[in-house]
Amino acid sequence: MFTLAQIKEAHSKMKSGADFPQYTKELLSLGVLKYSIYVYDGHAEYVGKDDHTIVSNSEYTDLHISPEIDSKKFKHQLKAHQQGKTDYLTFCRDSAETGIAKWTVDILTKTCTYYDKPGNSVLEEKISI
Repeated sequence: MFTLAQIKEAHSKMKSGADFPQYTKELLSLGVLKYSIYVYDGHAEYVGKDDHTIVSNSEYTDLHISPEIDSKKFKHQLKAHQQGKTDYLTFCRDSAETGIAKWTVDILTKTCTYYDKPGNSVLEEKISI
């Protein structure tokens, strides 16, 4: 069973979105099968086998999630983050400004899905692990 300390250690090695594939591999090796990041305060929910679940604390002061989705702008900011051009907090702020409230990474299906505040899927992309 994974611990929050192990997850934080793995996350500390991630400097930008370019490090995401290695981070995801490390989470899988710990037993994490999927996780969700809640943009408004940065807390996360990690789920493993037998529904083993750990919820982290807030990472920053609450962000306002825009009620309007700007998917074109979000995709541009996502690409920049994946290329290592922005740090994590900047990406979270960018996500909030473009209406993204949460994203869920499913390590087994190799997908990352971004959701708006009501829970509608805005973008699903395949991830490389």
